[in-house]
Amino acid sequence: MAEDNKNGISLRMIHSCLIVITLLLSGTLIFSTFRLSEAFMSLAGATEEHIELEKAAHELMDASDYLTERVQRFTIDGDMRFLEEYFTEAFETNRREEAIAAMGTDADRARAVEELNQALDNSVILMDREYYAMRLVIEAKGYTDYPEVLKQVNLTDEDAALSPEEKMRRATEVVLNDDYYEQKDRIRQDMSESLQEIDTLTRRIEDKEMQSLRREMNLGRAVIVLLTLSIIFMVWLTAYLGINPVLQAVDRIREDSPIPEVGANEFRYLAKAYNKMYSSYKNSLERLNYKASHDELTGAYNRAGYDLLLSGIDLDSTYMMLFDVDNFKGINDTYGHETGDKVLKKLVQVIRSAFRDDDYICRVGGDEFVVFMVHSGGNQHRLIEKKIEQINEGLENTDDGLPPVSISVGIVHGKQVTDISSLFEMTDEAMYESKKKGKNTYTFYTRR
Repeated sequence: MAEDNKNGISLRMIHSCLIVITLLLSGTLIFSTFRLSEAFMSLAGATEEHIELEKAAHELMDASDYLTERVQRFTIDGDMRFLEEYFTEAFETNRREEAIAAMGTDADRARAVEELNQALDNSVILMDREYYAMRLVIEAKGYTDYPEVLKQVNLTDEDAALSPEEKMRRATEVVLNDDYYEQKDRIRQDMSESLQEIDTLTRRIEDKEMQSLRREMNLGRAVIVLLTLSIIFMVWLTAYLGINPVLQAVDRIREDSPIPEVGANEFRYLAKAYNKMYSSYKNSLERLNYKASHDELTGAYNRAGYDLLLSGIDLDSTYMMLFDVDNFKGINDTYGHETGDKVLKKLVQVIRSAFRDDDYICRVGGDEFVVFMVHSGGNQHRLIEKKIEQINEGLENTDDGLPPVSISVGIVHGKQVTDISSLFEMTDEAMYESKKKGKNTYTFYTRR
């Protein structure tokens, strides 16, 4: 791509193209996701249908086993409760018939339904034996109130002539002998064959749905790959024409140099305008900021700088110290104001040499200076004492031709105050305590 300003690509055009491409790819991905969801739901539906068909087949066998268990218990002890439960299941609950109905009339299930119907027929045949056994019990117990269908059952002459005890034994034999269980086995065999048909049908449907799911997944993967490549291209294009020029501009600004006129034409226009204003703006700003916050004589922060620093310091980790030059008026009167100014400049230099670069020195009055000793805990007394001794030693040195001076210092830790407005008052109070002691000393503030 040409780097010439006239041939730069417009961000507006890039933005419009990106919107169109994103909408097209997003729509395609949404459509693919919808198709994939449909395929998955179809597969899930086939699985759920298989479960329901198996459940229906098992319901028939469960109902048959329930009838067997009821009639066998009735023949053992003759309790009419079991007879009632038997006929409730057979003619009211109808789980066997409902199982057949649940299979539906789908042609694909015809074979499975046929096997279940055969199982139902065998179960009905088995009921004739069960009716006969129940009639034997009724005769043995002398019951008179029983279902009408059992009244139509006729006992053989041989069985009718049996005693009540023998009729009970005969009834139990009818529903517990080998013939009875052979009939039950035929029912189970029919149901097993029905389940096999259901499994075969379900596997066929699931295979079909799985193939459809694979096709939709492959389509989805293709769309995702295309979308990924498109996103990569769009990210590269955006980075090349927009982000990289901005990052380069940021680096150049940090280096205090003009920014390169590259990238999209809108950015090139901004870069060109910025470069025109860069030099004069930077120089003017630096001069303005320094003059606004620093004392012209000593280079320390002035009152405005002090107020700004005070509003942003962390009281819990800061000492504030107020330095006052002892007998400064006498120096001005004796040696002149020019010498007095030199003494103040020397004081700032000596203080700066005793403290860290992170600490702040502010001129808040004619011969009053504040030092913020930051990042300090509340147990720095000995360290501060040494710094003040070092400062006084430097001020007493007359090798530079200036008269010796001393300082009185008041010291407060930020933890000792409740609000920032009272910090200076407490420091000033501690400094005047030093004056009262005879000057040339320091006082750590203590609450009275």
